[in-house]
Amino acid sequence: MLRKNFPEENIFRIDHFLGKEPVHNLLYTRFANPMFEPIWNRNHVRSIQITLAEDFAVKDRGRFYDATGANRDVLQNHLLQIVAHLAMDPPTGEESEAMRDQKANLLKAVRPIEPSDAVRGQYIGYRTVAGVHPDSTVETYIAVRLFIESWRWEGVPIYIRTGKNLPVTATEVSVAFRRPPRETFGELVPAGSAHMRFRLGPDMAIGMGLRVKQPGERMVGNDMELTLTAQAATYRPPYQRLLGDAMHGNGELFGREDIVDAQWRVVQPILDNVTPLYTYKAGSWGPDEATQLIGDDGPWRDPQVAKAAAKMPPA
Repeated sequence: MLRKNFPEENIFRIDHFLGKEPVHNLLYTRFANPMFEPIWNRNHVRSIQITLAEDFAVKDRGRFYDATGANRDVLQNHLLQIVAHLAMDPPTGEESEAMRDQKANLLKAVRPIEPSDAVRGQYIGYRTVAGVHPDSTVETYIAVRLFIESWRWEGVPIYIRTGKNLPVTATEVSVAFRRPPRETFGELVPAGSAHMRFRLGPDMAIGMGLRVKQPGERMVGNDMELTLTAQAATYRPPYQRLLGDAMHGNGELFGREDIVDAQWRVVQPILDNVTPLYTYKAGSWGPDEATQLIGDDGPWRDPQVAKAAAKMPPA
């Protein structure tokens, strides 16, 4: 209906995650630092995890949420946009559409998610919320495994999970690197010891996981994380930035029609009740079946939130 009355360049589809400073920082860190590009591919990356956790329930949004669910609410839009920022190729040229062209190319290469690669959950007590159907099968939690069919990312699994009534409120990305082809010191080193971590909320941080030698004569080590940067969440509110860009006609941070279509194509096979619905306790990390989904690429990396940051309201 919009396209009957407006050209595409005059339509601004808002996804507030695209106005968040930490999400922009994903792109900046990747493309402003030359040491990352040589290792940002299937030859060096073992797997990727993305977690968007909320420690609160549906509250008074039962009627809305029961018609939506976690898939439509955050996976189809926010989380697939994070995938695009993590995995897209650098934009070519400086024209306004260069960034969105690369996002579109990436999302069009994401394989539609098979039902066997998805786990849906619902927290115990959800059906008693006002506005929720007493026999609701809507998910308040979803975990998926997806793949990008490109030369850069072929064979690298990307695990995404999101849910309500989880232990913390936090959004975090963890990129796990492959171990060296031979363990020189004969240690049994955990697979996720070498990693790069992006905290997108409630605070913003970047960490690098390293293996560091223990003091003493033996050549053995511990897993440590080097914090590259950590900042409080004092940045510009996302809607303020997006509305300002729309008023100036700058569409770079908005969903273009082909990008939105590509996102829906990815989740189409797992919409609604095509997979079983498992229950989980409020305050847990979701149903046990999500652990089975990640399998040998796990365990899931649970975001650790400081008490001061945890008290901050969600953006």
